[in-house]
Amino acid sequence: MPDDFLPGVDTASPGCSVKDSFATLDLTSYGFGVLFHAQWIHRPAGLPVAAAPGLRTERVATAARLRDWQDAWHGGAGAPDVFRPALLDDPSVLVLAVLDGDDLAGGAVLNRGSGPVGVSNLYATDPGGTAAIWSSAITAAADHFPGLPLVGYERGDGLTPALAGGFTVLGPLRVWLHSSSSRRRLRVG
Repeated sequence: MPDDFLPGVDTASPGCSVKDSFATLDLTSYGFGVLFHAQWIHRPAGLPVAAAPGLRTERVATAARLRDWQDAWHGGAGAPDVFRPALLDDPSVLVLAVLDGDDLAGGAVLNRGSGPVGVSNLYATDPGGTAAIWSSAITAAADHFPGLPLVGYERGDGLTPALAGGFTVLGPLRVWLHSSSSRRRLRVG
């Protein structure tokens, strides 16, 4: 199976990675190592969501705000340039800033596909606030994409607040990073 798709993958590029959507591949002999294991998650449409008092959401609409959002997502200045301003013009994508007053408390990306809405790159600037960011993202998804279920993937400490927000686990996935990229790891997911 890897021989079917790896010839088309640019393994020389920094950050070269492969998402193994069913955690069934072994790419070690091709120069990849596991970056992380995660779980696919799903939340049906229409479930109630706990309010996140004091927080409000807004669409990230400018390149400057996107840079600030990306720096916070990365955990500080010098974030890799992975979120391009053209993303802001895509009507199926909502880069969401979660604000506490005027301060950025976290964010997420909502992406409407042919069915469910994908939730990705969710982060909280204060790790203790992740549950509130999930609540805000779920509410924003219901407002912007009404009546649609949510899907995404989470791992580690991020999985617990997603499950508390009404998501259920669907199954495992794995992300592989090519060894040419091991010195320059990107924050994923």
